[in-house]
Amino acid sequence: MNGRAFLDASFWIVYREEKDGNHPVARRVMSELFRQRTCFVTTLPVACEIQAYFAREEHKRAMVLKDLFENPLLTVENISHQDQKGALEILQLHRDKAYSLCDALSFIVMRRLNLKRAVALDRHFRQFGEFEIIP
Repeated sequence: MNGRAFLDASFWIVYREEKDGNHPVARRVMSELFRQRTCFVTTLPVACEIQAYFAREEHKRAMVLKDLFENPLLTVENISHQDQKGALEILQLHRDKAYSLCDALSFIVMRRLNLKRAVALDRHFRQFGEFEIIP
């Protein structure tokens, strides 16, 4: 499982939230991905979701900002105007799904970068059906 994977907020929040029931699973998965030297890609909208979740907890807020912006294994990919257009197209094409704009941007960035794997606990990544989802 070498290479790169897209990192979604749904996973990272659980990874950093010890009270979540899926936290032990997230820790095991991340330990294995680190062991395999997986590099991660995410976007600023995903980083915003993560930071917003922990905004009221000073220690965790500082920790996740460090995770996101001082981690050599993580790249925060810029969103282009074309990415925005593509995300809006996904939302129009999939009106029967409750994808967020952040989800749609993630799908488009994954397509653009030819990323095949996403580390996500969000059911929307599975619903979209184009990517291998870890775990």
